[in-house]
Amino acid sequence: MEKIVAKKKFGQNFLKDKTILQKIVEAMPNNDNKIVEIGPGLGDLTKFLVDVKSVEAFEVDTDLCKLLQNKFEKEIATKQLRIHCGDVLNVWKSELIDESYDLVANLPYYIATNIILKALADPKCKNILVMVQLEVAEKFCAHEGDKVFGSLGIITQSVGDAHIVVRVPPTAFEPQPKIDSAVFLIQKNSDRSDKDFEDMLRVAFTQPRKTLMKNLSVVYQKTILQDAFLKLNLAQTIRPHQVSTLDYHQLYKLTRSLDGTRESGN
Repeated sequence: MEKIVAKKKFGQNFLKDKTILQKIVEAMPNNDNKIVEIGPGLGDLTKFLVDVKSVEAFEVDTDLCKLLQNKFEKEIATKQLRIHCGDVLNVWKSELIDESYDLVANLPYYIATNIILKALADPKCKNILVMVQLEVAEKFCAHEGDKVFGSLGIITQSVGDAHIVVRVPPTAFEPQPKIDSAVFLIQKNSDRSDKDFEDMLRVAFTQPRKTLMKNLSVVYQKTILQDAFLKLNLAQTIRPHQVSTLDYHQLYKLTRSLDGTRESGN
């Protein structure tokens, strides 16, 4: 059979390390949810997944689709595996599939953040166990005070708990990427839903080295911010990464309610 070469345009790096593959499977939450795998590639992880659960796989590369259909002929026939050929983002509306699922995947770097944010918003997605570049994993798993704590960490903490399962060196892949990767798990207890809150976060972290007050005052009235900071006992010199997720939610509520008070008082 002709050798499949990784395509740069799809950000393909095939995970070959069986120890890491096994660790991904061991970290899967114990439940009856279906598995969704995005970017199954050569099927190295898929092979482990179909042994324990039924899998819906989404693959954008038509060459790999053919390879997977041949490789997993038996699992497809028994409906243990279903392969969707095409770009998952084209078919992913608010829900990707119509039943509860866990996302388990080695995600292509170029779309990883977008995919995870879609999964966090999808009410049918209950857990997210994915491999991404280490830097992205650290942002999703960050806590207040961490230098990389930002909107991704706050959005994640707003819907569940996240932690890094294992760091993965470039040698685990073929071809080898230039950077380290990591597998991390998000266990959800709710969904992303408030676009206005996320808009506020974008403003808050526009210039992470500046104070939170300075960033927010570009959009919000300074007097409203000063009232809100006072109520939450936040120093006006505090930086965006030093504020907790709970305080961001409180700040959001206060800026809205104080703004409403001002408007109704005019």
